[in-house]
Amino acid sequence: MTSPVAFKILEDIARDLSGDEVTFPTFLDITFQVRTALKNPNLNVEQLAKLVGAEPLMSAKIIRMANSAALNPSGREVADVKTAIVRVGMEAVRTVSFAVAMEQLLQSKQMQAFEAISRRLWEHTAHVAALCRVLARKMARINGDEAMFAGLVHDIGVFYLLSRAAHFPELVQDKEELHALLVGWHDNIGHALLSALGQPETVLQAVQEHEQDREITEVKSLSDVLYVANKIANTVSSWRDKELDGEVDTSMLAGIFDAATLQEVIAESEEEVTSLKQALGA
Repeated sequence: MTSPVAFKILEDIARDLSGDEVTFPTFLDITFQVRTALKNPNLNVEQLAKLVGAEPLMSAKIIRMANSAALNPSGREVADVKTAIVRVGMEAVRTVSFAVAMEQLLQSKQMQAFEAISRRLWEHTAHVAALCRVLARKMARINGDEAMFAGLVHDIGVFYLLSRAAHFPELVQDKEELHALLVGWHDNIGHALLSALGQPETVLQAVQEHEQDREITEVKSLSDVLYVANKIANTVSSWRDKELDGEVDTSMLAGIFDAATLQEVIAESEEEVTSLKQALGA
């Protein structure tokens, strides 16, 4: 049963996300600038580089991503934003804008009470984003950049709920109630928030379904990729409290991987996952 405080938070969020004028949290400001720019069909690399260059954190992440092992197999380093964007592609700029926004939120003063879960959440987020890119390319043969973006935002509902819960001391102190709120509502709220932000339907569906246990015999869609990446990452980097949540059930992955094959996939992609996680800042 939802507590009065949790109900109040959910009621406020529902009101914010269902009105004609959606009130977004300030930590998403940078994503609006990028989203607006990317909607312009005449946008060129020089214009986007100028926008990114005005935000030091974005600049650093774009360059770091361009020099990661995943995106720079030749080993030739780049040092300027424009060249970095040419290498990673404009789609990756959207991903980095969200990465910057979420990292800034987690490092803000209001989130100090959630330091432990914030650290686990960011580690998990970056791990899933990196795994999504690897699985999209190696198994599903779908767009790796879109998959990485879906991985990065799949738990944006947790970020959003934590930002709201920070204003309710009684919820901050109630570990079990906070955990129940995050686990029970983060996927639906993440879907609603991303929908209000105008994200693609494929991403919305994948985010809404990423916690729905199901048997998968073949990884072929974005939703499949995100689901599998989340399950794999949860075995080593879950944001959830294991005392309250129990062990991660990976039995539904048996239709795709036996234990040896699963470890082989993880091992094969370890360098790429590590480099992308570092690029995203985890």
